[in-house]
Amino acid sequence: MSEQVSIAVVGSGYVGLVAAACFAEMGHRVICVDNDEAKVRVLREGGVPIHEEYLPELLSRHRRNLVEFTTDLRSATQDAQAIFIAVGTPQSKTGSADLSYVDAVASEIARSINSYKVIVEKSTVPVYTNEWIRRVIERNGVPRELFDVASNPEFLREGTAVVDFLHADRIVIGAATERAAELLRRIYEPLTSGAYYRGQSPVPGPRSEADPPPILQTSTKAAEIIKHASNAFLATKISFINIVANICEAAGADVEEVARGIGMDTRIGPKFLRAGIGYGGSCFPKDVAAFRHVAEQVGVDFGLLHEVERINEEQKVRFFQKVRSALWTFRGKKIGVLGLAFKGGTDDIRESPALDIVKRLLHEGCIVRAFDPAAEQRSKEVIPESSQMEYVQDPYTAAQDADALLILNDWKDFLEIDFKRLHHTLRYPIIIDGRNLLDPPTMAGMGFTYLSVGRANSVQPLDTIPTYFLPRERENIKRS
Repeated sequence: MSEQVSIAVVGSGYVGLVAAACFAEMGHRVICVDNDEAKVRVLREGGVPIHEEYLPELLSRHRRNLVEFTTDLRSATQDAQAIFIAVGTPQSKTGSADLSYVDAVASEIARSINSYKVIVEKSTVPVYTNEWIRRVIERNGVPRELFDVASNPEFLREGTAVVDFLHADRIVIGAATERAAELLRRIYEPLTSGAYYRGQSPVPGPRSEADPPPILQTSTKAAEIIKHASNAFLATKISFINIVANICEAAGADVEEVARGIGMDTRIGPKFLRAGIGYGGSCFPKDVAAFRHVAEQVGVDFGLLHEVERINEEQKVRFFQKVRSALWTFRGKKIGVLGLAFKGGTDDIRESPALDIVKRLLHEGCIVRAFDPAAEQRSKEVIPESSQMEYVQDPYTAAQDADALLILNDWKDFLEIDFKRLHHTLRYPIIIDGRNLLDPPTMAGMGFTYLSVGRANSVQPLDTIPTYFLPRERENIKRS
């Protein structure tokens, strides 16, 4: 039986709430702290403020038993052996990470320490943050022997965060003392020993008792850099395949075939080689900028990251121009949109390329009808409903009498659409796919004008005039 550890998680956002639920799932006693009283009340009453697979089930299973929610940081700190800081580190105007929330929490923790604690960075922070947290706590009068500061970066993808946590590729522990490292090893022992996977009803995933996640112990500085470097590399991989997609379009090749050939190289791998409209979310844009800023601060020219950011912005512009080329003019055009979150499987709209494109369409005078399985409410906070913008409850309503339908994120639900019905719902059978979800020959066979990223367009010509300039009545005459 694994030894139970008392844990406080400060912050109930994507990282904090998932960490709290998963630590409880591993058998630890967890107090999740947030200064937002309304959010804490929702969590206590059984609500789940974010969309994550398996998260509602874990919270329901462990609420009031192994995990509880509070606004009282002082009490939570005093009762905990390990305190995980999982507050926001938003991007500042200079591109650096804003660490004011981390600083405030560290100061408050310091005023509550009454016995030895391990304070763990779980938020994504730049190198040297560990040392600053230590200084803040010491300046508040806490003796050095009463605490250690460690780094335990998260590598979670929104939408699959629970599986990523409990079936991790690796668990990274950055610790300066063996005492701190030993406590963190105890916390993760249910995973690293394989014990969790032989228990009752474990969350399914790629790991097993025979193949548990490895644990990597490093210095605190190395752990901090690992997180930023990992996200910057993945963002680079996305921008790289998007540039390759643009070359494929110009050369008449299929980027899906090219990506498959690249990804079969075991040195590269297939993940994050999906061409599209660029990356977004709460991590990649912020972490690329923050890592670039860190490089500048230590005198290293990391110009590659400037190019990664430029390519990502340009990819949204290129897709918007693709829509323009299909419709000729924008003002008064009705556009159906599928997908508003920055990717499928989440309700997170932060830095969403989809919302960026919707804003451009509205600015050009389009009338937009949009559907997303989870992100409607959050999207309304950014783009309120109006005479130009309507949020609907299914793909067919989004497509009703539209001049074109745009696919802007990769919800699996969109693969289940009845495209024959959709064809008759659209005013013009034009689909412009920013995520390459669909197969061009199949869509052409159904009579769609289908445009995607890095692949040949599939157009059903009726004569020398492209189908998208023909009204449906004229199209029907020609087909008869």
